Amino acid sequence: MSDFLIFSVTIAGIYAIMALGLNLQAGYAGLLNFGHIAFAGIGAYATGITTSLGYPAALGAAVGVIVAIALGWGIARLGRQLGADYWGIATLAIAEILRTIATNEDWLTGGAQGISAIHPLLGDLPRPWNGLAFMALVLLVLLAMALACRRLGNGRFGRALRLMREEPKLAACMGYDLRSLKSRAIMAGAATTAIAGSLYAHYMSFAGPDYMLASETFMLWTMLMIGGMGNTAGVIIGVVLVQAAYSLVPFAKDYFQFGSDIAGALRIGLIGLILLASLLWRSQGLVPEKLRKIQ
Repeated sequence: MSDFLIFSVTIAGIYAIMALGLNLQAGYAGLLNFGHIAFAGIGAYATGITTSLGYPAALGAAVGVIVAIALGWGIARLGRQLGADYWGIATLAIAEILRTIATNEDWLTGGAQGISAIHPLLGDLPRPWNGLAFMALVLLVLLAMALACRRLGNGRFGRALRLMREEPKLAACMGYDLRSLKSRAIMAGAATTAIAGSLYAHYMSFAGPDYMLASETFMLWTMLMIGGMGNTAGVIIGVVLVQAAYSLVPFAKDYFQFGSDIAGALRIGLIGLILLASLLWRSQGLVPEKLRKIQ
């Protein structure tokens, strides 16, 4: 039971970091990034490749962050030629292209089998202290990221992003460079999510193409919509609710004695009900964003 709780809290913390990265783009800047999970995949693969070559884990995380930032910069430049909706579709296509490359380039990524035997951080500690130590590390990173995102969102940069989201013409008239704002928001979110991907690879001791499935991005979007886009506390609450739904289904499976296929359907249906209820009664999320009103 303790191992299950440690696992659930750790996974929730990692997904919360990913969701905070998406919130920088979608919540503050209003960007429709449907390929956001690609940044986590890059962080995971960078960690897997560098550690398999014998380099330290910190270097793997740094490489993942740098590559993710470079990809974010490229995606931002792509948005100059496309409208918001088409840009969102393009991000989904880019993520699928990267997943296809990861699936087929065996010499670099291990192909469909992925990269296994990644050395876990703090794995030399005895059980259950290794799991507890890694969970504490994830929660510390989450706390640091949440404070940084909150400070960023409440600062001048965050106010500029919100103004660009709500009134782009007014933001341009006030002298803000909209392209620069979008690029910086995407790159900041990419770096945050790459760190989460690196932690995920260490925790699972594996990096594979399934990490970049489109369903993972839409799960992050679900967390944001339930908790409240543009609000750091709301994002974390959304992650906790979705992870709780995931964690409770196995107990229901054992209690009611139904099969794995029904359990999978129940899990998706339960999350769908939470999202539907949130959209019907709390359309801005459980903890909606607070916007300053001009007096």
